Amino acid sequence: MLKTRLIPVLLLKNGILVRSSNFTLHQLMGNHIEQVKRYSEWKADEIIYLDISRDNNYALDSINNTIGSSSSKSKVVQNSKKNMIDIIKDISKSCRIPLSVGGKIKNLEDIKLRLNAGADKVVINSSAIDNPDFIKKAALEFGSQCIVVSVDVKKTDHNNWKIYKNFGQYLTDLDLKRWIETIQKNGAGEILVQSIDRDGTSTGYDLELLTMISKYINVPYIFLGGVGNFDDFINAHKTTKEVSLAAANIFNFTEQSVLNAKKYMFKNKINVRI
Repeated sequence: MLKTRLIPVLLLKNGILVRSSNFTLHQLMGNHIEQVKRYSEWKADEIIYLDISRDNNYALDSINNTIGSSSSKSKVVQNSKKNMIDIIKDISKSCRIPLSVGGKIKNLEDIKLRLNAGADKVVINSSAIDNPDFIKKAALEFGSQCIVVSVDVKKTDHNNWKIYKNFGQYLTDLDLKRWIETIQKNGAGEILVQSIDRDGTSTGYDLELLTMISKYINVPYIFLGGVGNFDDFINAHKTTKEVSLAAANIFNFTEQSVLNAKKYMFKNKINVRI
């Protein structure tokens, strides 16, 4: 039986590690290099870094309070690198587990740069929506195993979910079921589904969403958004044993959180790597 993967997700905004709530509020969280060292030591199965920068401003000494009330004065800001590729190079030096990187990937060259810098996989979102053939071209060029397509969704009043792009800012006209089918048909090796509604809420995974997507996904997939305690991992696993479980904020706030979460899951008879 395959082991259930537990995956920390780290968000970088203009090179700074932040926490997120509903894709809008971003709070300074510390040093991304130290975090990757901790997660490697705590036996995370993989790490996902997402660049959620709204612009290309990595001149961090000129940023005034755009990320938390004191970020512009932080040593983390002063010592951060000026572009994402250099950040990936730094992260990969300390990362001893598979590393996925997403954000601002628009073409094959962007993928090449990130893989050459040390990423094992890339996560694409808006570019795939704008041009579904981009998934196919990326899979053919670099191999399906390193192409992850991210799907960001919000729930409607009718027990349905709509797909958004560009950091959750723009509603698309895509049907979720059909988009999942298109992603797989075009050769993506993995799918990351995230609930915008649950992001940063600590109210638990959207299990109705998980139940629905599990019927249509035939490749490895990751579920993200809403984890507030370790029981949320248990509940998601009860919903489907095929899913890999990702979380962001809970791993930032809890000491040795990945390892403790795995021990808790193991006690609940979930097959995890410890």
